[in-house]
Amino acid sequence: EALGASSPSSAAVPWLPARAGNASLELASRPPAPTAINPWDVMLCVSGTAIACENAIVVAIICYSPTLRTPMFVLIGSLATADLLAGIGLILNFVFQYVIRSETVSLLTVGFLVASFTASVSSLLAITVDRYLSLYNALTYYSERTVLCIHTMLVCTWGVSLCLGLLPVLGWNCLHDHAACSVVKPLTKSNVTLLSASFFLIFIIMLHLYIEICKIVCRHAHQIALQQHFLTASHYVATKKGVSTLAIILGTFGASWLPFAIYCVVGDPNYPSVYTYATLLPATYNSMINPIIYAYRNQEIQRSMWVLFCGCFQSKVSFRSRSPSDV
Repeated sequence: EALGASSPSSAAVPWLPARAGNASLELASRPPAPTAINPWDVMLCVSGTAIACENAIVVAIICYSPTLRTPMFVLIGSLATADLLAGIGLILNFVFQYVIRSETVSLLTVGFLVASFTASVSSLLAITVDRYLSLYNALTYYSERTVLCIHTMLVCTWGVSLCLGLLPVLGWNCLHDHAACSVVKPLTKSNVTLLSASFFLIFIIMLHLYIEICKIVCRHAHQIALQQHFLTASHYVATKKGVSTLAIILGTFGASWLPFAIYCVVGDPNYPSVYTYATLLPATYNSMINPIIYAYRNQEIQRSMWVLFCGCFQSKVSFRSRSPSDV
C-alpha cells in the first residue's frame, strides 16, 4: 500500500503510525496478517539502532572508568542511559508492530518510549542546571551539597519520567474512547498536551539558564582581560566560541523537539499520519546528537575510549581536563 493512502485496517502501533494513511497513530489488537513494511517505520528503527549503539558506548565508558565519577559525568551517564532506552524502545516498537500485535504489549511500548524520551529531555535540563551552578557557584561547586543536588535532580528526573510513562498503561489512553485520541494514539489529547506543556516549560527554563550562562562567561572573560590591562583578540574569540557553542546546543534541542511538540498540540487525529512521522523522526535525532555534544567532545571521555577500545593509550598524549561548563 502506497505511503499516504487511506486504509481503515491499518496495523497497530505504539507512538508511531503503523501504516501511512489519513488515520493518526493507532494501537489495536488484531489477528496477525501480512503487512507491507512502512519506510517511515524502517527509518525510525534505523534511527533507534544508531541511538542505541552510540549511547551504549557512552554508558560503557562511564561505567568502566573509575575516573568518571564526578557529578557532571553522572548526569551525562543519565542522559546516555535515557537515550539508550529510547533507542531500544524504537527498535522494540518496530518488532512488536510487525511481529507481535498485542494491545498490552503496545501499551507497554508506548509507555516505555514516553518514559525514555521524558528522561532524556529532563536529563538535558539537569545538565543545564549543573552547568549554571558550576559557573555561578564556582568556589563551592565541588562539595557534598553539589553531590546531594545532583542526586536529587536524578531522582526527580527518573521519578517523573517513570510516572508519565506509566500513565498510558494505568488507563490514560483512548483505546475505549476514540474521540479523546490525539495525533499519537493511544495517548489522549490531554496526555499529549501535558507532555507538550512540560517540554515547553523545560525549553523556556533552559533558554533562561543558557542566557545567564552566556552573561557569566562574557563577564568572566572581560574581567580576565581587564586584569591583563588590555582586551586581547583571544578574549573576543573565546567569548564568541562559548556563545556559539551554547547557541548550537540550545538550537539543536529546539529544532529537534519543537516541531513535534507543537504538532501534538495543534494537530488533529484525522490529519495524515505522515505529518506525525515527519515531526517525530527529527525528534529522535536529538538522542543521536546528544552523545556527540555532551560526551564524545569531552577529552576525558576520549581518553577513556582509547583505554577501553584500543588499549594503546600513551601517557605522552595530552588531554586537558574540562570543567562542567565545558562539557
